[in-house]
Amino acid sequence: MRTLQEPIGSGFGAASTTSDVIKGVDLSGKTAIVTGGYSGLGREAARTLRSVGARVIVPARDLQKATSALAGIDVEIEPLDLVNPESIDAFAHRFLATGQPLHILVNSAGIMAVPTLTRDARGYELHFATNHLGHFQLAIRLWPALVKAGGARVVSVSSWGHHYSPVILDDPNFERREYDPWRGYGQSKTANILLAVELDQRGEKYGVRAFSLHPGSIVGTGLEKHISAEQLRAAGVIDEQGKPVYDPARNLKTVPQGAATIIWCATSPQLNGMGGVYCENCDIAPIDRTDPANAWQIGDSMAHRGVMPYAVDPEAARRLWKLSEQMTGVDSEG
Repeated sequence: MRTLQEPIGSGFGAASTTSDVIKGVDLSGKTAIVTGGYSGLGREAARTLRSVGARVIVPARDLQKATSALAGIDVEIEPLDLVNPESIDAFAHRFLATGQPLHILVNSAGIMAVPTLTRDARGYELHFATNHLGHFQLAIRLWPALVKAGGARVVSVSSWGHHYSPVILDDPNFERREYDPWRGYGQSKTANILLAVELDQRGEKYGVRAFSLHPGSIVGTGLEKHISAEQLRAAGVIDEQGKPVYDPARNLKTVPQGAATIIWCATSPQLNGMGGVYCENCDIAPIDRTDPANAWQIGDSMAHRGVMPYAVDPEAARRLWKLSEQMTGVDSEG
C-alpha cells in the first residue's frame, strides 16, 4: 500500500531537533551506514544514531579528515568514493562479507552548485554522478543486507533545491544544453527523491522502505562552499557580519534541527508501514502545485513548502531507475 504524499500530523515541526525525534528509540543491535557522515548533517545523524545504540559505519573519501571530524564519536570509518564505481563495489563487498544485516542506509553525502561543468572519469556530470548515481549503485550493492534486516529504511537526503529542475532523462550530463549550477544541483536532488519512490516500490515486499527529505537551509555544513557571501546575504541566510540566521519558521535551521528530519525518516515508528514519500520538518510534505516553469531563486525555500509533482511521479522514477542501471552498468535484477 503506497503512502499518500500528505502530512500525518507527526507532532514535530521545523524547530524540532535530533534529540526531540530520537526520544524513546532504541537501536541496540541495529546497523546503520551514513554517507557524508563526517560533516554537517551527516555527522549529526551518525552521532544521533550511535547515541541510541546503533552500530554506525561512516564511509569516507578522506579518511584522515573523517577520523578528525568524528573524534569522540564511536563510529567505524571505511573508505568509499562515490564517484568511483570500483570503490563503491569494494565497500559493499566488505560489508556483505560480514554477513550482517543493514537496517538503516542514510545517503547524505553531496555537492552543490559547482560553478563550472565538471565531469567524473566516466564523463558524467558531477552533481548527477555524486549525489545520485553513487548512491544508486551503493543501495543496489547493499540490497542483500537491507533485505536480510527484515525491516530496513533507506533515507535519501534531498533538498528543496529539487524545485530548480526535474531530471532531464534524455540529457542528464548537459551534453546538449547549457550548463547551469543550480539546474545541475536541482536535477540531482530530484533524482534523490525519485530514487526513494522506485526503491520503495521494489523494496516494500521485502520490508525495505525508502524516504527522501529536505532538511532545511543550514549554513556552515560545507555544502555552500561554492556560493559567495554576497549571494548568501542576498538570500537572507547570513547577516551582515556573516553569521548564520536561525529562523526555523523560514526553514533557516541549526544542524540538529536540520538533521532531525533525517533521523525521523530513519527511525520514527510513526512511519511504520509507509514509504516512498518526501518529507520536511519531521513530517510528510504536501505536493507543491506551483508552476514548474517558475523562475526559482535561492531564498524561495523560506516561503515555499512541499514537493514538486515531477519529483514523486512513479513513471519518472521507473525511467530514472532504468537510466541509472544503464549509466552505472549495475543490474538490480542480477
